[in-house]
Amino acid sequence: MSEPRLQRYLHEQGIGFETIHHARAQTAHDTARSARVDEREFAKTVVVKLDGRMAMVVLGADRRLDLSALGFATRSKAVELAQESEFATLFPDCEAGAMPPFGNLYGLDVYVDDALSDDDEINFNAGTHTELIRIPFALFEQLVHPKRLRRIAQITH
Repeated sequence: MSEPRLQRYLHEQGIGFETIHHARAQTAHDTARSARVDEREFAKTVVVKLDGRMAMVVLGADRRLDLSALGFATRSKAVELAQESEFATLFPDCEAGAMPPFGNLYGLDVYVDDALSDDDEINFNAGTHTELIRIPFALFEQLVHPKRLRRIAQITH
């Protein structure tokens, strides 16, 4: 079953979405593979601290976040990956590490790697390690209002 807060929000907004069930997977690479989604089309959510403030960064599973580039793009002096113990309580209705890229539902700013907009659709964790949601990228932008950033990640392979 989809993460209730996200699913309720999508229904309230009148958004149709596709749910993809897959075998339990922990990493973005394994999730994409299990769901039979290309890694560059699976959006992973990374929680960071920008000058001490928690934020979400959304990028393709085929990419690695460049913290220096993120700091430059966001004009942040201190940029670091947040530890799961620091943000787990922000997502009480999600399995650890499976939070959807909807920071607006959790009071977080969202930054998205511009490369994700190359595809018409976006696939992301639905709050569990066994389910993805797919919606058009344009709808994701309308719902979340992420700040698009360029060159904040490198392709891993």
